[in-house]
Amino acid sequence: SLHCHRGASCDDLFYFVVLGCGTLVVLEQKEAGIVLLRSFDWNDGLFDVTWSENNEHVLITSSGDGSLQIWDTAKTTGPLQVYKEHTQEVYSVDWSQTRGEQLVVSGSWDQTAKLWDPAVGKSLRTFKGHEGVIYSTIWSPHIPGCFASASGDQTLRVWDVKAPGVKLVIPAHQTEILSCDWCKYDENLLVTGAVDCSLKGWDLRNIRQPVFVLLGHTYAIRRVKFSPFHATLLASCSYDFTVRFWDFSKPNPLLETVEHHTEFTCGLDLSLHNRGQV
Repeated sequence: SLHCHRGASCDDLFYFVVLGCGTLVVLEQKEAGIVLLRSFDWNDGLFDVTWSENNEHVLITSSGDGSLQIWDTAKTTGPLQVYKEHTQEVYSVDWSQTRGEQLVVSGSWDQTAKLWDPAVGKSLRTFKGHEGVIYSTIWSPHIPGCFASASGDQTLRVWDVKAPGVKLVIPAHQTEILSCDWCKYDENLLVTGAVDCSLKGWDLRNIRQPVFVLLGHTYAIRRVKFSPFHATLLASCSYDFTVRFWDFSKPNPLLETVEHHTEFTCGLDLSLHNRGQV
């Protein structure tokens, strides 16, 4: 698979070539340190992973071959199930967080998002409307059946699984949007991260302009996540090798820049259990 993201301050294109197999590595943190719990191989690159919200042993990965895989860490072999409906790379997968339903959403380079019930062998619905690659599909932590998608078509879109068509289209950036996330404390607030190196906050009740813009990254922003513990805190990572922490309520919102990585920083998440852990 071949795709590229252009950095706003860069005249060259980054080329990412994913060849051969992917591996799902499941790690466990113990008092003595981090240990390998399970390792599963797949015959194509794995782009994203989400834990089940109703079974601590189950996770779902998304792959470069257009498929989703369900794995069980209690078993040494896998996967339990494979869903192959997308026609191109599946870049994003997320398990719903509200207690009303057990649903999974996937986003693909085929420009569609698909809705899944892990107990059903095929997708429940396909969402069409994006005019570019979908990089990110994230469930609302507040509103049942509601998810957001971020795309190379420069839009952030909000969908309701019970309603036809798209609920909201936000022309959030003038470049590809690689990531989005919902605020854990405000059901109307989302953040986007894009190839233009900016993070933007969006209030769904008024989308004419962003409620905040965070600048500091020097290449495309690959992943952004709101804090589970602080309403105005978020973290982002970028092709500039850095992880940055922000508080958008402060006059100087950039709290910290972490430069531990020596290559593209492609993903991050914040622990739900340990408020200091990323």
